Amino acid sequence: MFSYSNSGGNAGTWSSPTPIETAGDRGYYAAPAISPSGSDVYVTYNAYNTPFQQKAWSGSTPPGGPRLLVGVEKHSDIAGGVPTGWAEIHRGAQGDARGSSQNNLRAEFLGDYVYTIATNTYGAGVWNDARNAADCPLMDRYWDMLREGTATTSSTDPNRPAPQQDCAATFGNTDIYGGSWLDPTP
Repeated sequence: MFSYSNSGGNAGTWSSPTPIETAGDRGYYAAPAISPSGSDVYVTYNAYNTPFQQKAWSGSTPPGGPRLLVGVEKHSDIAGGVPTGWAEIHRGAQGDARGSSQNNLRAEFLGDYVYTIATNTYGAGVWNDARNAADCPLMDRYWDMLREGTATTSSTDPNRPAPQQDCAATFGNTDIYGGSWLDPTP
């Protein structure tokens, strides 16, 4: 959702929030930036491209399939203080967010590493990227057991997998990707 103010952000002067995501995206982190001249706005966001799915296991059946994640950069000109229309100027490669992990192995983790800058000639952004990460079903099960209360976070818990031995080598291999793009409407 995107909202703007033409009066320095004073209370009661904000526009109604407007969706700016590309169809099929379910955004969760976003960062806007306005050019110094005030003529362009760029937004970087992360989005899931799959509908919400229950993560919990059912007996020995693992949860739903991949949770596809993508980074997106959008641009809009500004005229009279109002964005005039949004165009997608970059879409990253999809990856499976299930391949992410906190350092303490307690849960998935993508973080809020989504940032944007804008100049008068280009915009740049960074986002979380899971294209090189692999899901680990044993970690998925362990995380579910943590939620159920049938496992602990102790390193000695026999339910806790050892990712170096039990998961693909690229489990947890999430990255920060980014780029810069010239103003598409100079």
